[in-house]
Amino acid sequence: MTRTRVLIVGAAGRDFHNFNLVYRGREQYEVVAFTATQIPNIDGRVYPSALAGELYPNGISIRPESDLEQIIADGIDEVVFSYSDVTHEHVMHIASRALAAGASFRLLSPRETELSSAKPVVAVCAVRTGSGKSQTTRHVAAILRDAGKKVAVLRHPMPYGDLTRQAVQRFARYEDLDAADCTIEEREEYEPHLSEGNLVFAGIDYAAILDAAEQEADVILWDGGNNDTPFIAPDLHIVVVDPHRPGHELRYHPGETNLRMADVCVVNKVDSASQEGIDAVLDSIRIHNPSAKVVLAASPFHIEGDATEIAGKRVLAIEDGPTLTHGEMSYGAAVLAAKANGAAALVDPRPFAVGSIKNTFDEWPHVTDLLPAMGYGRHQMEELRETIARSDADVVLIGTPIDLRRLIELDKPAMRVTYKLQEVGEPTLADILEERGLLRQTALV
Repeated sequence: MTRTRVLIVGAAGRDFHNFNLVYRGREQYEVVAFTATQIPNIDGRVYPSALAGELYPNGISIRPESDLEQIIADGIDEVVFSYSDVTHEHVMHIASRALAAGASFRLLSPRETELSSAKPVVAVCAVRTGSGKSQTTRHVAAILRDAGKKVAVLRHPMPYGDLTRQAVQRFARYEDLDAADCTIEEREEYEPHLSEGNLVFAGIDYAAILDAAEQEADVILWDGGNNDTPFIAPDLHIVVVDPHRPGHELRYHPGETNLRMADVCVVNKVDSASQEGIDAVLDSIRIHNPSAKVVLAASPFHIEGDATEIAGKRVLAIEDGPTLTHGEMSYGAAVLAAKANGAAALVDPRPFAVGSIKNTFDEWPHVTDLLPAMGYGRHQMEELRETIARSDADVVLIGTPIDLRRLIELDKPAMRVTYKLQEVGEPTLADILEERGLLRQTALV
């Protein structure tokens, strides 16, 4: 048998899932390598044989995306693009590199890469990182819990540690996060769910993850990452759009796919976006997915602490890392809270940045007067702590989904800024869940 030699272009998440569902155990394919980008310290590792299967006794190498042409030259037939939250132009640049080097180029459809569940499934996705998907997911989970449903949240993968150990992860308590040595980014996604009583599953092998979750839950709630499409076929697909970035819903992969697939579009941040931005995304929905229901929502912030301490002070605003970097946002809740409460100035952390934090600013020059909460490992967390300590801020405002003070020691006064989804008008998500039968004793799906 002639085997098709495949290179999967990824970022340690969607790529592993695509391999597991489409290529693992199929003798007509030989996956020669993965490539990696976006996430530090992934390339140079190996997708282990315990996960890759018996056709790959030595595992599968993970190489930097910069090696694309060199890998193709070694005899690749097909390049499969498998990561998210990048422009359509970026995708086609990768395609052009692959085609010029002699390989075919492929995108796998959601239909090929979605698992089926025996339980009702609600998926919450977004058109961009930082749209407000996480608070939307928590809001949906609260509605389901209030209806007496036991919810299992299946989170998009973030496998940054020992891949074999991370095949199936279950988080019910904060101690579970410590035992798994979770990164800041992982904690930002898992910890808020745990604080509200949700059970969280994540990892690498989503067939096994889904099977484990189905044993404990009435409803599966898919909590998407970046702007990726669901890994589990949804009975209700909710997609969050961001009027702070009008037009992005049509320019990023696979965010536009989500927009066109959505059963419900949540237009978030209507409390802080311009009317022009709101109208623009509403027009996009009407034109490109006219059958989708539209829910309007705000994300008001709340300061945990004495907000009067901000006035007249130099404030270091710390925001969610991925939202600022490949999400391309230049502000977040901490910046908005600082300005609303009379901060004298926002501290530019770049002169104080060390190590990989400095490298982050070099790579993402649009990030200026705020600090992305990078923390993909203990060493990077220490560099984040040192950057904060070196700064000349009077007050630190923490706008990340978790309280960083639980992970790193701060030597400056600090307050946390939180935010929750607040629906505006009708229909509400509860109305739609009820209409779909997802709040009844036995869901009708």
